[in-house]
Amino acid sequence: MTITLALFLIVVAVTLGITAWAARRARTTVQFWAAGRQIKGWQNGLAIAGDYMSAASFLGIAGLIAFNGYDGFMYSVGWLVAYLTVLFLIAEPMRNTGKYTMADVLAYRMSPVPVRSAAAFATVAVSASYMMAQMIGAGSLIKILIPTLDTNLKPYFNWTVFGTHLDPSITMVGLLMMIYVIAGGMVATTWVQIIKAILLMSGAVLLSFLVMLHFGFNFGSFFNAVAGVKDSATKLNFTQPGILYPYGKKQVFGIDLALLDNISLGMALILGTAGLPHILMRFFTVPNAKAARQSVAWAMGLIGSFYIMTTFLGFGAATLVGKAHICASIVNGKCVGKPNSNLAAPRLAEFLGGQFFGTTGAEFLLAFISAVAFATILAVVAGLTLAAAGAFSHDFYVNVIRTHLLHGQVSEREQVTVARITAGLVGLLSIWLAARVGATANAAALVAGVAFVIASAANLPAILFTLFWKRFNTWGAVASLVGGTVVTIWLVAIGPGWTLPANAHPAFPLQNVGIVSIPIGFALAIIGTYLGELVKADKLAEVKFHEIDVRAQTGLGAEPNPVPA
Repeated sequence: MTITLALFLIVVAVTLGITAWAARRARTTVQFWAAGRQIKGWQNGLAIAGDYMSAASFLGIAGLIAFNGYDGFMYSVGWLVAYLTVLFLIAEPMRNTGKYTMADVLAYRMSPVPVRSAAAFATVAVSASYMMAQMIGAGSLIKILIPTLDTNLKPYFNWTVFGTHLDPSITMVGLLMMIYVIAGGMVATTWVQIIKAILLMSGAVLLSFLVMLHFGFNFGSFFNAVAGVKDSATKLNFTQPGILYPYGKKQVFGIDLALLDNISLGMALILGTAGLPHILMRFFTVPNAKAARQSVAWAMGLIGSFYIMTTFLGFGAATLVGKAHICASIVNGKCVGKPNSNLAAPRLAEFLGGQFFGTTGAEFLLAFISAVAFATILAVVAGLTLAAAGAFSHDFYVNVIRTHLLHGQVSEREQVTVARITAGLVGLLSIWLAARVGATANAAALVAGVAFVIASAANLPAILFTLFWKRFNTWGAVASLVGGTVVTIWLVAIGPGWTLPANAHPAFPLQNVGIVSIPIGFALAIIGTYLGELVKADKLAEVKFHEIDVRAQTGLGAEPNPVPA
């Protein structure tokens, strides 16, 4: 336990040190939001990978594979393919047309007040739901790293908010994470993400190597062992599809429910990345569009390598540890409490460390992997909090309330202060949501089921049509951003997936609502556009299309490189 706590504290100390250093360089808006636009392409690629490989990837996917075999691995495939959409359609135009946030791109040719307000609403919804999953992953890690922490913290964090009892571990972690963004801004976020990406890749490579070492580097033996693991409910082995979404059990509108669930999941995973505000913000930190393309190329290489290794992490945990032993606390060889899929990778590390290096090795490897995962969550939550803070402070407070409604000027100091206050409020909201959902919910399933669907149903249609459709206007953008968000949240609330609390008799049958809400989001954008034309409400959007088209494709008129601070 001494090793575990020491490594955990080292990670916290290093990241806090980076934040303290960055706080001195985050005094202006361009430094706070875009790290002074001085991040190189390869550095931003590492940071994007660090932002993307979250608790959902490292803990969540490994757990889904360990508990559901082949079906869980589909998350890795979907999230990797998603970056092709980002590379070919989003990265370069976003860098050329934006300034700090997604709403800057949308407001370039639209009426700024309604579009920025709607974009802020959608961004906060995506960020809060994404952060909720990260908080749950962090809480799980704390419970395995420091089992007595919940008991020790209970007298200080024994709070009930709106009928929900806050989890002590999640609350403490959430408060710590808020410090990173409030103090350091994008500079701290970027460097924490870069360091975290290096640590995470190192941890994944080490675990993958040890898993294959256990099987004598014989892939045949490895997959034979995987095929020998059977699901108790479906009786399928872990190389067969149908464990997570059982086929032939139920039909909806004459179509197999499992097939619809799989298609819906794939749509959310592949399209959602291109609409994630915290990923899109990263393209504003580089000096030019070439660096933006390089960022995506670097990120795809790192992320692709990592997702290949989730095969060994997830299936390794399934074969060597077993679902029955993946939980926060084990006494006399048995789990105390419910199995927790988020802990598959840490428990695998503990097993492999014990096998090859003895008891001390088991504790050290468990502590190292858990500390890496914790750094992962710190970095991702920092990026999410920054995106949400930007949506409210830069898009809504500065450009709507102060500039257009009050016709006032905002100092850079005031804008950064409002951003920091917003970061704190969004952090508190995510702590409450995480406690409401529960500490054993799978992080990857939560992210794919809520955050990615909102991003693909609300943000993606608005971005694509702004960049590539001449007739698109303010009405269409607002309809997509608000309508896509509201429809997604409503379908999730009445469905069986991640309702608060769980719905025993759901009115909507699908676990993932993307197959319905994503087409609705695009349809709302199109319908809103034609309604806007009927009332002749927005002539500016079409007039400025040619300007944004040239700028998006060539970079002419984009903000020049800043003078170094």
